[in-house]
Amino acid sequence: MAEHPSELKKLTAIASDLEIPSTLRTKAIELLGNTGTHEALLALLELAGKEKLIAEERDLALKLAREIIMSGH
Repeated sequence: MAEHPSELKKLTAIASDLEIPSTLRTKAIELLGNTGTHEALLALLELAGKEKLIAEERDLALKLAREIIMSGH
């Protein structure tokens, strides 16, 4: 679904926007993880490093990044 760089940027922006409800930010993080590309991996690592996100969102981003790494990307 989110394989184009502009879509990845939009998902990353949604995932890091604190004015958007946490459920939507979490969904954006999950969609990035489902993409499974190297670009999505970088975006997830960037999100995991954002201290303004709640711990659960950062943990999810890191978990999904790890899954992409383990899959060989």
